[in-house]
Amino acid sequence: MERKLSAILAADVVGYSALMEQDEAGTFDRLQARRTELFEPEIAGHHGRIFKLMGDGLLAEFGSVVDAVECAVSLQRGMAERNASVSEQERLNVRIGINLGEVIIDGDDRYGEGVNVAARLEQLAPEGGICVSGKVAREVGKKLAFGFEPGGLRKVKNIEEPVDVYYVYIDGSPLPRYSRRRGIVRHWWAIALFAGLVAAVTAAGITQYYPLTATSPATSGAMPAVAVLPFKDLSAERNLEYLGEGIASDVIAILSRFSDIAVVSRTSSFAYEDKEGDVRKIGKELSVGYVVEGSVRKEGERVRIVAELIDAGTGEHVWADRFDKSGTDPWALQDELTGKIVGAMTGEWGAIRRADYSHAWGKDSTNLAEYDYYLRAESQLNLFTKEGVEQSGEIAQQGLQVFPGSPLLTVELGWSHWLKVGLLYSSDPQADLQEAGRLADKVLSNKNLSPQVGRLAHWLRAWLLTLKPDHEAALAEMNKAIAAAPYNAFTLTDAGSIFLQAGEPEKALELTDTAAARDPGLAWFFNYVRGFVFIVMGRNEDAVEVLKTTEFADAPLQLAIAYERLGQQTEAQAAVERMLKSAPDATIASWLQAWHFRDPSILRQAAVDLKRAGLPDGRTP
Repeated sequence: MERKLSAILAADVVGYSALMEQDEAGTFDRLQARRTELFEPEIAGHHGRIFKLMGDGLLAEFGSVVDAVECAVSLQRGMAERNASVSEQERLNVRIGINLGEVIIDGDDRYGEGVNVAARLEQLAPEGGICVSGKVAREVGKKLAFGFEPGGLRKVKNIEEPVDVYYVYIDGSPLPRYSRRRGIVRHWWAIALFAGLVAAVTAAGITQYYPLTATSPATSGAMPAVAVLPFKDLSAERNLEYLGEGIASDVIAILSRFSDIAVVSRTSSFAYEDKEGDVRKIGKELSVGYVVEGSVRKEGERVRIVAELIDAGTGEHVWADRFDKSGTDPWALQDELTGKIVGAMTGEWGAIRRADYSHAWGKDSTNLAEYDYYLRAESQLNLFTKEGVEQSGEIAQQGLQVFPGSPLLTVELGWSHWLKVGLLYSSDPQADLQEAGRLADKVLSNKNLSPQVGRLAHWLRAWLLTLKPDHEAALAEMNKAIAAAPYNAFTLTDAGSIFLQAGEPEKALELTDTAAARDPGLAWFFNYVRGFVFIVMGRNEDAVEVLKTTEFADAPLQLAIAYERLGQQTEAQAAVERMLKSAPDATIASWLQAWHFRDPSILRQAAVDLKRAGLPDGRTP
């Protein structure tokens, strides 16, 4: 049996069966044309060879992994150009996966795990995008003009070991991927990291607040502002992206607790991920006085975190420290690191500040291995794709088998059930809502609950009570979640949706305005919430303007409602079609189960609008 190392490219057409049902002859002709005029010459031109055709897909082999990636980029650019010149109904969108691995040679055919992994990567790729293995990204990372966005370890069908996944950036921008516009910041472990940074400024003798620039939108000029960048993965296998992102997100969540520190959201600061740049430039662009950055490394049971607080005005290090922890107590690391950060940022790390911190974040008995399950689940949940939400639930369940009754993993599992409903992915919304409620109640029955786990549980329960419906109780739960991080722009924005459904659109708009003033980088999210607020207020033109800027969750359906009310039915139908591409099973019935207004006429009229725009009825809830 002959074997060799090859780069394998797998490609197929998204939604091919549905296209064939709509126009069999036309779809077939367009596919054949794309193969002969684009795929075959590009693959041959990059020294590759197609060894298998499978209806709407193909497999190709390359002797050079650089050639394979360059070919994939050329193919997606070529498809984008061709799609731009035809109607939406005639477009063919392709996903591509690339792996570097050993293959079995059988005449002109190729078999083995090298081929199988490429096929699985293709299934993980976004529409119009490219997904590659970690082997590919590491091999070509320094050789090509575009970059790679880590997607973490992914468990795929019939492959025993998790696959290290990366998504390709082209021309400085990521190819289409829902996770970027749908990421929700709910991490909370960054306490430790964040503590160390703040104490730094105090230790350095900083007693005056670092002034913001006159144009800073966050807060007054007397308040220190900080941006927390994702912590770099320095592990040998480069498989800890989720840990570096999780730590940074937790630091952000904890900093949002304090009224005298302005922290830039995850959305804004994570835009600098994997970018080497001058901290002074980053500080100027984000209007902050300080930047937090660092690295993570894990060897067996030991986690090493290096954290640095940098003066964004001078580029000088205010403070830096290394934290080595192993075994069963991540909160010990949190206490140490968060205490240092708070003290450094505020210059008043004394008894009052310590008491404030302890009251806000508390402790529980979580251990490092348990936390690792949580972060891996969270990294999948924040993709906000159907597959990501499902994998998040699977990882949380795996963790609960090892750590039965873990409040941290229980609330994470609850969020995965709710988001199946909220993002219109659920095949049984009522069952998912019931399970999410059971899990939230279970977490909140724990007497020794970490306040931040409580924050996640109260937040989740606010949504579930809204749908019950019990709007007064929902508002009470949401206020408890806000109290844990009252200056967090994302939490304030999401609270707007709860207040809107409770019949307080003016309060909802006030919350989104506050969030916008603190963090303009969250425009994709607060414009989403504002869109429904404007619809309820009858400001449909304003709703169209803001909803055109976001594709988060069901934004296209809300846009369709606004268009219908303006008499623009063609635009409304196009918006519904976009929604059905990301959530093919979406129906009026499933959408209605994700919302519940105190005034039932709001959803009744919205359902009529969506029916006119072409959203299928589905089963009556």
